[in-house]
Amino acid sequence: MGRGLAHVFAWGGWQVDLVDARARDHPAASALLRQAEAEVTRTLNLMAEFGQCDADAVPGLQGRIGYLAADALPDALSRADLVMEGVPETREAKAEALSLISAHVRAETIIASTTSTMLSTELAAHVRAPERFLNAHWLNPAYLIPLVEVSPHDGTTPEVRERLLGWLRAIGKVPVVCKASPGFIVPRIQALAMNEAARMVEEGVASAEDMDTAIRAGFGPRFAVLGLVEFIDWGGVDILHHASRYLTETTGQDRFRAPDIVGQKMAQGATGLHAGRGFHDYADVDRDAYQRDRIRDFIDVLGQRGLLAPPKA
Repeated sequence: MGRGLAHVFAWGGWQVDLVDARARDHPAASALLRQAEAEVTRTLNLMAEFGQCDADAVPGLQGRIGYLAADALPDALSRADLVMEGVPETREAKAEALSLISAHVRAETIIASTTSTMLSTELAAHVRAPERFLNAHWLNPAYLIPLVEVSPHDGTTPEVRERLLGWLRAIGKVPVVCKASPGFIVPRIQALAMNEAARMVEEGVASAEDMDTAIRAGFGPRFAVLGLVEFIDWGGVDILHHASRYLTETTGQDRFRAPDIVGQKMAQGATGLHAGRGFHDYADVDRDAYQRDRIRDFIDVLGQRGLLAPPKA
């Protein structure tokens, strides 16, 4: 993750220090840093190869990144405006790293953990002046995927949150804010979807190959255009309500039960786009233009993937 973030921030115009926080002997430290530099150079060259920048821009981008061993960590931290912690996902490693960072950074430095599992409310206890701390969860590969899930704790100041959101937008990322909750947004949804896919293979519902084809040709393109909640409105809250009831009754599995909010929307008549309101409010939306724009987006996505067949003569 650290190597991906070095790429991201250098690409976005920042000077970056990629620091190995673990003390090692000189040969081991040098080997690791050479490996990190080679990996970042490789991903930058791939971006040039695929037309995202000129090849002659790569040396300049690479020149924005310093590769530092642990003995240089205090000085690097003392100069940082932002520190992204990316040590292994253990409480001990996080506590040690965050305490170390806190001891050397300036008072105005923002500290963020890139954890994919731990809550900001837990980790804040290891940060001196925790009001400048929050989680920033990136999706691999970080240098490609735009989303960053920013998860403050109750003590994070609004100014710190907004400053980090602004920096992320400025380097071309798409940040969203979520409460300190297990799984953030995407990993929580992914866990449900991946487990259900594995379960269906286990039950013999479909082969692994057909399961993946279904996702690439259906699920994936659909949700590249529409958000999950937006799609509930697009199809109709009532569709989800009845489908969930049917699946719950026929499988006997409570995991298919719709949450209470779906029943509340039904009772309110807020059944989606066709009703003018659902999870989103469409009162001031030109619904014909909105649907036209989404159809165009579907055509663009399907066309790029070679999934849109031309008409036959």
